[in-house]
Amino acid sequence: MEEHVMTSSKKYSKMLILAALLAGSVGVIASAVAGGGQAPVNLGSAGTFAILSKSGITDVFRSSVTGNVGTSPITGAALLLTCEEVNGKVYTVTAAGPLPCTTSDPSLLTSAVNDMEAAYTDAAGRTAPNATELGGGELSGNLAPGIYKWSSPVVLSTDLTLTGGPNDVWIFQMSQTFNTAVSSNIKLAGGAQAKNVFFAVAGATTLGVSSHFEGIILDKTMIAVNTHATVNGRLFAQTAVTLQMNTITEPK
Repeated sequence: MEEHVMTSSKKYSKMLILAALLAGSVGVIASAVAGGGQAPVNLGSAGTFAILSKSGITDVFRSSVTGNVGTSPITGAALLLTCEEVNGKVYTVTAAGPLPCTTSDPSLLTSAVNDMEAAYTDAAGRTAPNATELGGGELSGNLAPGIYKWSSPVVLSTDLTLTGGPNDVWIFQMSQTFNTAVSSNIKLAGGAQAKNVFFAVAGATTLGVSSHFEGIILDKTMIAVNTHATVNGRLFAQTAVTLQMNTITEPK
């Protein structure tokens, strides 16, 4: 398995990586990578939303969303959540949408969508990744803070643990699709926070049935959240978001 890893100049990190290579352990290699000092992605006004979409939000009842929801530029009629499913505000560009909780605010939504797209560009464009093509597109194990980049489809087939402090940042750059398996989990350890974990995905993102996800998805196309999957994070799609009896909670 070919891996291209950029390490810090610290001797200890180099020794850990060498040991991991000798042991043939992808997880240890990733954990040894120095990824500190990366700035979080600025979400701007998009950071006030749990779900933001340009072409609509579909839903299989009953989902539960904690945080604001919005869709633009498409009409509010394409936002199919009900008021009882949203613990927050529902913003649309027209008066259409779930009543009586819909707020029409085109200017706010235009700013938020622009900031969402800028955030994707920022995250996808960060340079000097700590690892490229890690695991050949098979995402699992334990990853230290840093930037991870793939040119092939990425699959989370089992659990992934992100270990770091409360200010550490993870950025995952995926130029194709991203899929998580049934009942897979992303876990945070050592004080890591979902608000500092960013997935910049060019293709579609699909979260598996009964899976759990931590982090902010910045998707250039669509996000599909399958039945009973849960998310502690934000779902930002430049096309549609589809929900099926999910729990979505914005990170603190």
